[in-house]
Amino acid sequence: MSYHDKYEAVIGLEVHAQLQTESKLFCGDSAAFGGSPNTHVSAITLGHPGTLPKTNKKAVELAIRIGLACNCEIERYNYFARKNYFYPDLPKGYQVSQHTAPICKGGHVAIHTAEGKRNVQLNRIHMEEDAGKSIHDIDDNNTCVDYNRAGVPLVEIVTEPDLKSADEAYQYITELRKLVRWIEVCDGNMEEGSLRCDANVSIRLKGETKLGTKVEVKNLNSIRNVKKAIEYEIERMINVVESGGVIVQQTRSFDAATDTTFAIRDKEEANDYRYFPEPDLPPFYLTDEFIEGIRQKLPALPEQLSLHYQQLGLGEYDAQQLCLEKETADYFNAVIQLTTNYKAAANWMNGPIRHYLHEHKLHIADFSLAPQRLAEMIQLVDEGKINFSAASSKLMPALLATGSAPALETATALNLLQVSDSSEITGWVDAVINKMPDKVAEYKKGKKGLIGLFVGEVKKISKGKADPKVVTGLLEEKLK
Repeated sequence: MSYHDKYEAVIGLEVHAQLQTESKLFCGDSAAFGGSPNTHVSAITLGHPGTLPKTNKKAVELAIRIGLACNCEIERYNYFARKNYFYPDLPKGYQVSQHTAPICKGGHVAIHTAEGKRNVQLNRIHMEEDAGKSIHDIDDNNTCVDYNRAGVPLVEIVTEPDLKSADEAYQYITELRKLVRWIEVCDGNMEEGSLRCDANVSIRLKGETKLGTKVEVKNLNSIRNVKKAIEYEIERMINVVESGGVIVQQTRSFDAATDTTFAIRDKEEANDYRYFPEPDLPPFYLTDEFIEGIRQKLPALPEQLSLHYQQLGLGEYDAQQLCLEKETADYFNAVIQLTTNYKAAANWMNGPIRHYLHEHKLHIADFSLAPQRLAEMIQLVDEGKINFSAASSKLMPALLATGSAPALETATALNLLQVSDSSEITGWVDAVINKMPDKVAEYKKGKKGLIGLFVGEVKKISKGKADPKVVTGLLEEKLK
């Protein structure tokens, strides 16, 4: 047995998600990403004496929305506190946060692992303002600071130490990112920093209940990096312990070029942030009616929709694929308002349409085929007027090019409609049988699988227009 098998990992994640508001958490400055440095700032963002902040109601609504989607208890009585520490990118010398009194408590996020579905337990979700950004590579002698991001509203989503592997952490971040995008709380763009993750990792011998010394890996900016950093840390910690060393509680960073972590600072004692209620912001109370109004506006969540699709007769895999993005589910929902062949609609979405989007590097939001046209194609195939191959390879591209023309009209213009007239098909069938006497003899001796070869040859001769069902029936009858 490998010595690695003696240990188990215990992982907790802290995810900062930037809320999709137009303005900052406590003032009207733009919360948009980018812009020339220090242009999205005002006296309030910079903490000038005599300025007073005001809470952004939209940010509060979005925090409640993510709390409801994560099955949290919503705290009715809320207040902000000052978290005091000095850092160059923190213009006021303190951060306004709810760390000591979160708006959302408990809750969970469902993940799907190799062992099946399970809920990752949350500790809390709280609101806070973001810091600015220190930039070290512009000036050789100085660190530059951009305060555009300072004051942008965040929620911090904190799990319990409930994850057991890098794979589970990967699944959790994937599901959480999908969820915040689905309910339009955060755009989930990790490259722009609107979703950032810190990972707390420790190891212990299997069977132990006491937590080991933890290491925090900061500011992981992609789902891949979360997984790689945790994998590296687990391996590093086990090697330290097995070689007789002691794990030091410290903060580390991740080097994406080498897939390794490195120490930033040791952290022997907890920092004293001297929290106290923010004196410039009054507490706020959330009524049941206010919370219920937000709940009523929540869209059906991925887990709910997946179960609904399975009730319509789809397999679990197909249903989950349709729920990877809200725009995909919205498109599918529009199609199944127009057809009852739900399986065919799912096959189109997960097959030709997904392939087309991937090939052309498009998002489903940019897909120009109207749901009505897809429903019309499904109907043409169901009625035997066109086969699926011709519909997906010829008709769909034509409809994308022409825009508004009905599917039947376009298929007719392209001469794609199948011939079901048995007299015309009989001629094609006879031609194939006469052309392949040796294969006919083999078929009659019991090699029934050759029927597919004959059907394929008729398809070639007819240029795909012969109805396969009629062709198969005629072939079976004549080959008796």
